[in-house]
Amino acid sequence: MSLTLYGIPNCDTVKKARVWLDGKGLAYTFHDYKKQGADAAQVARWVEQAGLDKVLNKAGTTFRKLADADKADLAADLTGEKAVALMVAQPSLIKRPIVEYPGGLVVGFKPAEWETVFNPA
Repeated sequence: MSLTLYGIPNCDTVKKARVWLDGKGLAYTFHDYKKQGADAAQVARWVEQAGLDKVLNKAGTTFRKLADADKADLAADLTGEKAVALMVAQPSLIKRPIVEYPGGLVVGFKPAEWETVFNPA
């Protein structure tokens, strides 16, 4: 199975996800948003596939530090275009980690969900 894990290396959740994958012996490619950036078309596909509420990280300090005007724009952005542009400009706004695998996408790290997705019975 070919996996690509997207995130920021110093994020605690990304660290836990990487330890989990390593512990299961699952090979993956790591995409570092800080060094490699985020691709607008790819982020738009994630939003289309998983939903804006799942992909946009509203719990982080980057979101809390946004100007009220930007937050209002996001609330009114039914298509997700502004949100995608903002996430590309500030990748810390993307929920972490995101893992792409053949036939799917997982957003966030929940060991029970990952066990089901990556080790199907």
